[in-house]
Amino acid sequence: MGMEQRITLITLGVSDLARSKAFYEALGWRGQEVEETVFFQAGGLGLVLWSREKLAKDCGLEPGPAHGFGGVALAHNVRSRAEVDALLTTVAEAGGTVTKPAAVNEIGFYSSAFTDPDGHAWELAYNPGFPLAEDGTVTLPDFG
Repeated sequence: MGMEQRITLITLGVSDLARSKAFYEALGWRGQEVEETVFFQAGGLGLVLWSREKLAKDCGLEPGPAHGFGGVALAHNVRSRAEVDALLTTVAEAGGTVTKPAAVNEIGFYSSAFTDPDGHAWELAYNPGFPLAEDGTVTLPDFG
């Protein structure tokens, strides 16, 4: 039996739950805090904020460095270049760090990047080749 091709939850280990919750709420997200954990419905999956130390222990790992690139980037695609620009302003005002200003990238779509207060990397992009449905879901194109 194989693993179904889907992701249910993405959990971000954070050093200050209240600060992280406030950051994502400043971006317009609405979450529920339950037992020192914050849950956001993010389309068809959940984004969870939880203590870095507790998350590492729960995964059977030692906590790594609190900052620095961890080898994972989350992506948030939008419907226009103007939306990318507006969201970058919101990110900066909310306490995030814009790490790559918006520009047309080498592949030809409008892309930028930022980190949240714990250094989690996010790509923010407008890519007409990855159209969004009304509900915000994306269906990857056939690359064949």
